[in-house]
Amino acid sequence: MAIMSFIFVFFFLSSLQPILSLYEDQVGLMDWHQQYIGKVKQAVFHTHKTGRKRVVASTEQNIIATLDLRRGEIFWRHVLGPNDVVDGIDIALGKYVITLSSGGSILRAWNLPDGQMVWESSLHGPKHSKSLLITTNLIIEKDNVLIVFSNGRLNAVSCIDGEVLWKRDFEEESLEVQQVIQPAGSGFIYVVGFAASSQFEMYKINAKNGELLKHESTVFSGRFSGEVSLVSSETVVALDSTGSILLTISFHNGKISSQQTPVSNLLEDSPGLAVIIHSSITGIFAIKTDAATIFIRVIGEGKLEVVEKTNHETVVSDALSISEGQQAFALVQHAGSNIHLTVKPAHNWDSNLLKERIKMDQQRGFVHKVFINNYIRTDRSHGFRALIVMEDHSLLLLQQGAIVWSREDGLASIIDVTTSELPVEKAGVSVAKVELNLFEWLKGHVLKLKGTLMLATPEDIAAIQYMRLKSSEKSKMTRDHNGFRKLLIALTRAGKLFALHTGDGRIVWSNLLQSLHKSESCRQPIGLNLYQWQVPHHHALDENPSVLVVGRCGPSSDALGVLSLVDSYTGKEFSSLCLVHSVAQVIPLPYTDSTEQRLHLLIDADKHAHLYPKTPEAIDIFQSEFSNVYWYSVDDDNGIIKGYALKTKCSGIVADEFCFDSRELWSIVLPSESEKIITTATRKLNEAVHTQAKLIADQEVMYKYISSNLLFVATVAPKASGEIGSVTPEESWLVVYLIDTVTGRVLHRMTHHGSQGPVQAVLSENWVVYHYFNLRAHRYEMSVIEIYDQSRADNKDVWKLVVGNHNLTSPVSSYSRAEVITKSQSYFFTHSLKAIAVTLTVKGITSKQLLIGTIGDQVLALDKRFLDPRRSVNPTQAEREEGIIPLTDSLPIIPQSYITHSLRVEGLQSIITVAAKLESTTLVFAHGLDLFFTHYAPSRTYDSLTEDFSYALLLITIVALVAAIFVTWILSQRKELQDRWR
Repeated sequence: MAIMSFIFVFFFLSSLQPILSLYEDQVGLMDWHQQYIGKVKQAVFHTHKTGRKRVVASTEQNIIATLDLRRGEIFWRHVLGPNDVVDGIDIALGKYVITLSSGGSILRAWNLPDGQMVWESSLHGPKHSKSLLITTNLIIEKDNVLIVFSNGRLNAVSCIDGEVLWKRDFEEESLEVQQVIQPAGSGFIYVVGFAASSQFEMYKINAKNGELLKHESTVFSGRFSGEVSLVSSETVVALDSTGSILLTISFHNGKISSQQTPVSNLLEDSPGLAVIIHSSITGIFAIKTDAATIFIRVIGEGKLEVVEKTNHETVVSDALSISEGQQAFALVQHAGSNIHLTVKPAHNWDSNLLKERIKMDQQRGFVHKVFINNYIRTDRSHGFRALIVMEDHSLLLLQQGAIVWSREDGLASIIDVTTSELPVEKAGVSVAKVELNLFEWLKGHVLKLKGTLMLATPEDIAAIQYMRLKSSEKSKMTRDHNGFRKLLIALTRAGKLFALHTGDGRIVWSNLLQSLHKSESCRQPIGLNLYQWQVPHHHALDENPSVLVVGRCGPSSDALGVLSLVDSYTGKEFSSLCLVHSVAQVIPLPYTDSTEQRLHLLIDADKHAHLYPKTPEAIDIFQSEFSNVYWYSVDDDNGIIKGYALKTKCSGIVADEFCFDSRELWSIVLPSESEKIITTATRKLNEAVHTQAKLIADQEVMYKYISSNLLFVATVAPKASGEIGSVTPEESWLVVYLIDTVTGRVLHRMTHHGSQGPVQAVLSENWVVYHYFNLRAHRYEMSVIEIYDQSRADNKDVWKLVVGNHNLTSPVSSYSRAEVITKSQSYFFTHSLKAIAVTLTVKGITSKQLLIGTIGDQVLALDKRFLDPRRSVNPTQAEREEGIIPLTDSLPIIPQSYITHSLRVEGLQSIITVAAKLESTTLVFAHGLDLFFTHYAPSRTYDSLTEDFSYALLLITIVALVAAIFVTWILSQRKELQDRWR
């Protein structure tokens, strides 16, 4: 009986452990998920006494969001469509967030506490125009009214239900409305603007019914340019087209009067070209020149007076009403590593309501925007808080001379990502310091055992959580033996580099690159790509890895290039270079020098090749491989694909010993009237192919066509290059090519009639998977093409592979005309795709899976076996044993296959996969507006235990088993002795 009881308890404990391990494994799959909103362009504070204080923001990424004013956390957010650009936001009735978007065509009201949409109105008009949103205290038939000007039409819209109460068209083709003004307490509205760039127009509208009360105009000898600045309810200021004359225009009581003042009269030195800074401060406006920012007061009959001139970079906020008839505004100026925040009353420039100096991280750059809000202190005086947007797109709240919170919203606009290994853990440095002593180790596992048996008290559970956090190795700054801990190095649109730790997603370092900073020599710097520059293997303890940042000084491909080298461990920019040539293409070469710096070839717009690093050793290595360097270019607009090789050293202006001319080897010209290139794909440079041969069910060997020079190209009919459904199936077709980029040979061509893009594709090993829309079936499809090498037909005997009598190691040339065969198949797929990637592992046992970024901003894992072109309706027994899945017309969507689980990566743009050292696991990083990182095991973690594996339970089980064996042996001996006595 005792033995039976022990066996029952043993099996009970044994069954608990797998369940616990499985649960912990599922929870541990997702490492971290971070949410961002992007660069803020408009912000409105909501700080009423009732309810939580918050700020409503719209961003350049077309996001509407509300943030907690205490911590900066997101209460709610809505991501609008790529064409639904936000033109204006405001708060109405204290409970609605009002947004104007889509070029002024859509007006929405959102519930402030939870973000639910209350109503939506479409505001169309006779022509495209500037969009303006004005919240007023105007009431029409008990309705609070919003005034909206958009699409050449002035609308009065109810705040309650979005109904348009009245509208008035401004159909004059040349009229450009600049401002819509409702003087406080009046029953009319001014609409002012320019006609034909030289005529000022003023319309006076009845606010109750939209009736035109008065229309006046006046003509100027010059032409207007840029924005106008509103300095009062009946006065605006504008610049002429030369930027040298200020025009002060008043329309008091509907009568237009003006005053012209040369900018040079206000400044002693030559100001250069002036630009008006947008603001809404009563009686004051600002202009910016190349050398300074000038603040000017409007006095008397359009007369102007300079109140201050500053040479510092200055940002001005909009006016804030702090009491009846009083306004305040903020100035932010830079001074070294500090910023000066000054709040002034609009009526008295010489006095300050607030003056603070805040120490600011120089890696954030300059302040781009500032928004202010006031509150009442305990002594009944006015206090102020400022929300500032920095050059690196970060968002900070300042109050009482300190940074209350900050958000790194620049990470919402990542351009490129690469990875870097962490430092090697040096012997005797950290192991003895961080490991728990034996007593604590035993105590921890006893607590875990109590948790497993559901005997843990709340205090025990808290202790378990604390010990897990304390002993967690995820966030260490050293390498781990499984290769899970790495640095994700991301380049953002603001020109800033971030290093994120894969363990917990924290920012290890960040650097706003000086090479991508606006300067005299580089007016419009743009970051392009990241590349691994130096990856020390032999000197990993002594040298740090580094990355290469490539940019250029303008959006065009012929703009001059910029290079920067950054230390991967510290973020220090130890070298930067402004190039004398453009950068149209970057080719990382498979060669390194003695310091393990990787050679790179930069191709300029004239197809000259420039070698970096520019060292004698690099040129020697490159010269020895000169004849083996090939590349290609794709001209999407003209439908031309060309292949190149090196010729001789350059001659001309850019000539040096590291510059080489190129020669055209081949070209493919696609017919422009029937095909337009929309997508290309190549294999990843770091992808390892683990086996060249594939053994199929009938014991035949098929050899994969493995080539790093394989290019996938997808083209569509020119008419079908627009949105889905813009053409009929008869007018649309999709053509795909597989091209050898060394010889220009088209290895495979296939046409999908009645199909349309967009096309998402991934190329791996000897196969390509691509996704498109089938107009005839009104469904998305995914197709797969596998390509095999028939030139090694004499190696199809399996025994030759076993005993080694094969020629797999014989030299292979890209110029040898390989005989290839392809297998293909198409399947219906219910989702639209945003991105597609493939899992990478260090060895070939783990099955390949496709990671699909869906239209719902989630990442779905799909086994490559579902996209096997050899699938059939009734596979043979041998094919089933091989793993062939029976054919169905559509690909399955398994809810458990979403590796993002219930989370969404808003605005998903790209999925990056990196092989870990552990064979079963791939590191997956998805980014868009949000960031998501996880460890993913396509074939489960068959080669590792979970972090929370209960070694104590295992030890107790083993001890109990040994004791049971010993007790059973003693009982057996006793029973045998008793039997003999009988």
